[in-house]
Amino acid sequence: MCLAIPAQVVELREGDNAVVDLAGVRKEISLALVDHVAVGDYVIVHVGYALNKLDPEEAANTLALFAELGQLDGDLTRH
Repeated sequence: MCLAIPAQVVELREGDNAVVDLAGVRKEISLALVDHVAVGDYVIVHVGYALNKLDPEEAANTLALFAELGQLDGDLTRH
């Protein structure tokens, strides 16, 4: 099962690429599907693509829920 999860943009790169941080794990993703993303914004990420921007409060609530459920442990490589 794959999930779309909130991640914070920490770096913008050339083209439509960015680096996001999720629980200490940094990953390069594509911003090709989302306009006007800045460092510090939260985006919903699924299979390497940002799908949309997310309100910071909603991102915090969602990440807290994942942590509470034990689903957010920093290992994004498991499927």
